[in-house]
Amino acid sequence: MSEHTGKTTHFGAKMVLESEKAGRVKDLFGDVAHKYDVMNDAMSLGIHRVWKDAMMDWLAPRAGQRLLDVAGGTGDISFRFLKRAGSGHATVLDLTEPMLVEGRKRAEAQALGDSLDWVVGDAMALPFPDNSFDVYTISFGIRNVTGPQEALNEAFRVLRPGGRLMVLEFSQLPNPMMQKAYDLYSFNVIPRLGQMIANDRDSYQYLVESIRNFPDQDTFLGMVRAAGFAQAKYRNLSLGIAAIHSGWKI
Repeated sequence: MSEHTGKTTHFGAKMVLESEKAGRVKDLFGDVAHKYDVMNDAMSLGIHRVWKDAMMDWLAPRAGQRLLDVAGGTGDISFRFLKRAGSGHATVLDLTEPMLVEGRKRAEAQALGDSLDWVVGDAMALPFPDNSFDVYTISFGIRNVTGPQEALNEAFRVLRPGGRLMVLEFSQLPNPMMQKAYDLYSFNVIPRLGQMIANDRDSYQYLVESIRNFPDQDTFLGMVRAAGFAQAKYRNLSLGIAAIHSGWKI
């Protein structure tokens, strides 16, 4: 991992030292872990489930594949992957242990425990050897990473040749008027939902601000290519509210 001494980065609308961001993100998600899944449904009106299914449709998991799901939290993507693949293994990595604890509870309820590992770790310094996984996914997590480019570089390192990267993240609507309307909803409704459901307005204010600071689709596509991925493409979801980026380690 590179040193971040003295450099600053976005934490929502605030600028903080790069060395501080991971700790702040860890604390934030630790605080909301117990209500995270409920809030996802409330914030997106349940559409995040459709987006995650669309990601699996494009990925088309195959039997026997090994998945690394980074910022995998409560296991949504890993559960979908294992069910689609029929057999295989998923490693869920997250910076925040309380999120993984919630995920383990869900895995036990769905009898998926034997096919899953849960690892506390940093997307910018993955604790795995080179060429370890067939698929790398990160869903609504890369905008919270201090150095997204470093995370993409690490994704390339741990994937086997022929392995695939899939990134699902909030993005930008191409129509300025539609983007303005969506911003009005985001900044006025989502923090209030956070207060009502999770008793935590500030965390959800941060989440909204972090979406606005994340690179647009084409800029992020350039970052995927810069990490070494070939055949890099993206697909917009819900007119660009979210997007899936895909790339291959050739």
